[in-house]
Amino acid sequence: MPAGEYQLGEGLVERFSCAPGPVGWRYVGTASDGVRVDLTVDARWRQARLDLRAGSWSLRGGVAGRELLWVRGGIDGTDAAEHSATAPAFTGRSPVFLVTIARMLALKPGGSTTVALVEIAGDVLATRGVRQRWTLQDITEHAADLGVLRTERYEVADLDTGETGEIHLAGDVVVAAPGVELSALDGPPNQRPTSERR
Repeated sequence: MPAGEYQLGEGLVERFSCAPGPVGWRYVGTASDGVRVDLTVDARWRQARLDLRAGSWSLRGGVAGRELLWVRGGIDGTDAAEHSATAPAFTGRSPVFLVTIARMLALKPGGSTTVALVEIAGDVLATRGVRQRWTLQDITEHAADLGVLRTERYEVADLDTGETGEIHLAGDVVVAAPGVELSALDGPPNQRPTSERR
């Protein structure tokens, strides 16, 4: 079960653990600014249950058919409001979103697709729709202590701003991405994520 730390820039650190379960995969992370994310996916890497907390705000949601449903409000239950959007996944600051989106898309090398997402940002967990184009550039294999480590390199383009960045994944761990650096890892990544067990 991988556990470790991501450096998120501006001195922020997210400590995390993740593991496959009987029907999916779960990630729990706590950042040094107190933001906590608990995300569970199903066997097809769809975001089944998200619990995100930041300061006095919380957001709980998940995918239902072709829609995302979520409730955003105060942790004490005040100002809760229901929302929905036609999108397959959430995205945000935590590296967990990069892992789950990449696995959900299940691209082959050289393949690309455009995906509509709901981005969660800021101390009040504000949401907005974004469009990204994901391309799996290549997969490389590296010799490691526990065998061969496969690393996938993605190019992700924000279609609204034109900005692009590279994301490097090894199993269910982000090795590097814009604003993300893997700074500690206790245990190897799960190299055969749930969606690939067919």
